[in-house]
Amino acid sequence: MLLYSDIIKEEDQRLREKCAPVPLPLSAEDQQTLELLNEYLVNGYDVTMVEKYGLRSGVGIAAPQIGVLKQMFVVMAFDEEGNLHHYGFINPKIVSHSVETVYMPGGEGCLSVERNVSGLVHRAKRVSVSADVFDFQANTLSRTILKFQNYLSVIVQHEYDHLSGILFFDRIDKFDPFFVPDNSKPIQFSLEETEEESAEKGL
Repeated sequence: MLLYSDIIKEEDQRLREKCAPVPLPLSAEDQQTLELLNEYLVNGYDVTMVEKYGLRSGVGIAAPQIGVLKQMFVVMAFDEEGNLHHYGFINPKIVSHSVETVYMPGGEGCLSVERNVSGLVHRAKRVSVSADVFDFQANTLSRTILKFQNYLSVIVQHEYDHLSGILFFDRIDKFDPFFVPDNSKPIQFSLEETEEESAEKGL
């Protein structure tokens, strides 16, 4: 299993590399990588595992964050209404996005960034993603287009950036970190999970 110490941090230049497409069908090695990423996120929702192994919980993790420079990432997160979304993405491509943008009022976090970074990241409110999506329960892979909005859209774009060597703070306005464009709105959470609680989870 992966530990938090296995996740490479922002100083590692591998996080700045562009990732290569994953050959299909999946090799045993690539499937194992995807399953390791998934296991880390699943364990992060288990309080016992978090305390026992000192894990930092996350809602998304990409292959380059463990030094594998291939186009794959996993998302496991609850949306603003408390619905769980759990996907393994292979060779994803954002095929459309909205002009409207959204942002996390408390800023974004990242499993590869241990310091607090002040500033807002504005991302498309809605995205459509074409990808080979892995079903961890059925152990199957299928090409499909998935649509996301608001918080899930932010997470998917954050992980997608990792595949191009982009870290979230690269997208913060250097001159005015808290600038809010007219077309950008804050993510709103239900009472079950506050924005602050979600911001504590790394991506």
